[in-house]
Amino acid sequence: MRRRTGLAIAGAAAVAWGEWLNWRWSRALVGSGGGASEAVVVLGYRNPQPTANFINRWRVRAGVRSIAADNARDTRMIFSGGATANCATESELMADYAKSVLEFDGTVLLEDQSMTTWENITNVIPLLEDVDRIKIASQPAHALKARAYLRRQRPDLAEKLVRADDYRAGEWMVAKPLLALYGLWTLRGLKPDERKVSL
Repeated sequence: MRRRTGLAIAGAAAVAWGEWLNWRWSRALVGSGGGASEAVVVLGYRNPQPTANFINRWRVRAGVRSIAADNARDTRMIFSGGATANCATESELMADYAKSVLEFDGTVLLEDQSMTTWENITNVIPLLEDVDRIKIASQPAHALKARAYLRRQRPDLAEKLVRADDYRAGEWMVAKPLLALYGLWTLRGLKPDERKVSL
């Protein structure tokens, strides 16, 4: 009985820890934003199959739900990701999912050359120059890494970063401790000021 109770407590603590870290990451390096136009950048994930995989489908849904309801007409959705094992690129597969399954009918731009997160940011910069707000949609740790890269490459554009709707309490709850561990590993190169939470 005590062992079961101990395991239950440890499990609950792990879930709470994963939630807390993902919550913090989703709120780091973002501001409050302003203005009429926005860009939502959806980062691709390795996709060897001919349709968007589970992770890319989730990222597209997070990107679509990140669009401010009152600014849908002034929002551009940018899908970023290069070649896959198939002929289509990650960006094409994600755009197809957004249009055909989620019935997204807004402005879509494709960045189809990137193979790394650094390249994602480098290659979408020309598509971000004229917008007022920038949202980056991915798992919270990955999105934070991308925001840090934008800050390193173009601090002026990083001033336009605002939160995407890529963290929701309870979503991916069982996986959040693992995502938190993986996130800690992937974010190990970030500086302390690149992890600063904006409340």
